Amino acid sequence: MTSTQILAISALGMLLAAGCTKAETPEATAAKPVAVVNGTQITRDVWNLYVKTRHAGKTPGDLTVDEQNAALDELIGMYAGAQEADKQKLGAGEPNARLELVGNSAKAELLYKKFSEGAQPTDAELQAEYDARIAESPKLEFHARHILVDDEGKAKELIAKLDGGANFEQLAKDNSKDSSAAEGGDLGWFSPNQMVKPFSDAVQQLEVGKYTAAPVKSEFGWHVIKLEEKRPTTPPPFDAVKAQLGPLVNQKKFETYLKDLVKAAKVERSL
Repeated sequence: MTSTQILAISALGMLLAAGCTKAETPEATAAKPVAVVNGTQITRDVWNLYVKTRHAGKTPGDLTVDEQNAALDELIGMYAGAQEADKQKLGAGEPNARLELVGNSAKAELLYKKFSEGAQPTDAELQAEYDARIAESPKLEFHARHILVDDEGKAKELIAKLDGGANFEQLAKDNSKDSSAAEGGDLGWFSPNQMVKPFSDAVQQLEVGKYTAAPVKSEFGWHVIKLEEKRPTTPPPFDAVKAQLGPLVNQKKFETYLKDLVKAAKVERSL
């Protein structure tokens, strides 16, 4: 056999081998990790999410080869760093607890997303949610002024000045530390649930034109409050908020679903 024949047979064998080798399917490619770090795989799901987060919603295919390599280097560095943190037992205690909470929260969010997919509340359910929200809403809104100071003694001094005939707006301009001072303490119209509870409770007890006889303490300091006006609230019409009611209905249904899961679960409480 001549050398030419040997080369021809060898070439034929290579062609036959190439013809017998199956091209890798897209499914097989998708299943392969993009990297393995000390035995830990970086899956393509992780890779896609990292690129999306790191590059403002882009996919790996949107990046240049250099950008892909740089992003993968970053991700590999993250995994290597996490592995070293595990070796040094840096995840114990609160850090590990935080990771567990984040992971379970993300899973619960995925469950809610699946639960809500295609779930379209009926008009009756939306109307019932609307009626419940309206029933819970305050029936009055208020227009008030206030003077905010740091200590109770100062607030009492201001009330004494008001009792002596001082002008509320001027006292607010001269003494209040709140941003409303320039407007004489004017807070405009508001619903009680927009204010912190001590302030809200005090406003609702005042008569129009009156101010608080004693300072009101909140997390922001000491308030002297004057009620200027009050009026009935006008709830938005059903059609104007109908689109916003759907997620609220679905959320309530999901909460009931979770309660049923808890009932079916074996739970042992220590508290």
